[in-house]
Amino acid sequence: MKKLLLATTATALLAGAASAEDIKLGIILGFTGPIESLTPSMAAGAELAIQEVNDSGKLFDGSTVSAVQADSTCVDSAAATAAAERLITSDGIKGIMGADCSGVTGAILANAAVPNGIVMISPSATSPALSTAEDNGLFFRTAPSDARQGQIMADVLMEEGIETVALTYTNNDYGKGLADSFQQAYEEAGGTITISAAHEDGKADYSAEVASLASAGGDRLVVAGYVDQGGSGIVRAALDSGAFDSFHFPDGMIGTKLEENFGEEIDGSTGQHPGTDSEGASMFGELVGDKFDATSPFTPESYDAAALILLAMQAAGSSDPAAYKEKVMEVANEPGEKIYPGELDKALELIANGTDIDYVGATAVELIGPGESAGSYRQVVFDGGKLTTVKYR
Repeated sequence: MKKLLLATTATALLAGAASAEDIKLGIILGFTGPIESLTPSMAAGAELAIQEVNDSGKLFDGSTVSAVQADSTCVDSAAATAAAERLITSDGIKGIMGADCSGVTGAILANAAVPNGIVMISPSATSPALSTAEDNGLFFRTAPSDARQGQIMADVLMEEGIETVALTYTNNDYGKGLADSFQQAYEEAGGTITISAAHEDGKADYSAEVASLASAGGDRLVVAGYVDQGGSGIVRAALDSGAFDSFHFPDGMIGTKLEENFGEEIDGSTGQHPGTDSEGASMFGELVGDKFDATSPFTPESYDAAALILLAMQAAGSSDPAAYKEKVMEVANEPGEKIYPGELDKALELIANGTDIDYVGATAVELIGPGESAGSYRQVVFDGGKLTTVKYR
């Protein structure tokens, strides 16, 4: 059944209700695979929140948190599930910050998290199908559903005057879900998709796929793929053949690797990924400094995902997922004192004293419906070989 999300109004338990312990938190991301260039900063974001909590010494009676990493691969569901099971059974983790890509996230949820009663908060799994996943109230995400991203993509392209596009998507849950969402929104807005074709990752040559896309035509090629895999292969083949020189990129393609791969070759191309220009985003950047790239896609969402898990534990007075899963929505939303990056010490103290908090975090967190972010997006354009922010939506 779909997750029940009634936020409890009970007063938070005092931090002293639980004895001090070393809590292990799993960080499951694709450290290898098609988004491997994005995941180091995502992990760093989560570990920054963990370090902040440890430095405070205020997580019930001085409990500490240790991060335990595992590789989701992003695409191999069996390997991702096995990695999660190892963390649960061997390492004794009490929650998962992750996973990242939608297919492996769904597999871990169904095959490891739900059977073992482990809370998951994903910073980047965006498939609309996850909104209705069987989760026993254990699954949340700080990234918005691609049901919203599809609409944002349609809005951007129509406002740019791009009324015909060819569409290619990576052949998995993420790609298909986003492609379907975008096609529906774009066509409802009056746009025409000349072709919608899946591509497989891991190929050395994408000339055949690009030939089909070019034959169908379009003012722009929409590439719903992965920047470290087939998505970039499609773009390279399109540029080399002269089939397309203008592209639109959703979140899986956005990152510094795109700049490195193509530079000024794709100037004028557009895209978007989850992001906000909120006060919390600025504070997160200041908190991170030069430690890692605070603006890399899904890095702020990773900080927020880890923070929500730990604040929910504090609100429950327990690291037991069965207890703290009921507190995630409560600490994430109004009412309460607003909490921003760098203020986890303050949040832990407020909760321990029975004061409600509203965790705003780095991404203006507001969890709606099935425990997922309402979502804001950073709209970008390539200019001078660099991703340049146009506005936030």
